[in-house]
Amino acid sequence: MSIYANGKPTPGPSQATTAHRTAQLTAENAQLQHAVHSHAVVDQAIGVLLAVGELTPDEGWDVLREVSQRTNIKLRHVSELIIDWARTGRLPSEVRTELDAQLAAHRPSPRPDPEL
Repeated sequence: MSIYANGKPTPGPSQATTAHRTAQLTAENAQLQHAVHSHAVVDQAIGVLLAVGELTPDEGWDVLREVSQRTNIKLRHVSELIIDWARTGRLPSEVRTELDAQLAAHRPSPRPDPEL
């Protein structure tokens, strides 16, 4: 309840309004938690790709995105598969084939031997 300058109280939000706002905030909180978790999974998968493919973070992101698009598998799921692959050595053949192609396309060129 708030009070106007004339000293008379004004009604606060109704219980229905409060319940609706609480439900909105709860849903928003759940969405943010999901987004944070998804972002962490994607970042971990990019880390795997950096280690395996000797890539920059931007190149790792590009490889992950391309694999997702070309296999028609959601980015988060591809990320989960790549993280699992790092632990188990298992990766679905469709994803493995596309990952190999993308890593080959993004792999740095061999550096010339400075002694030649």
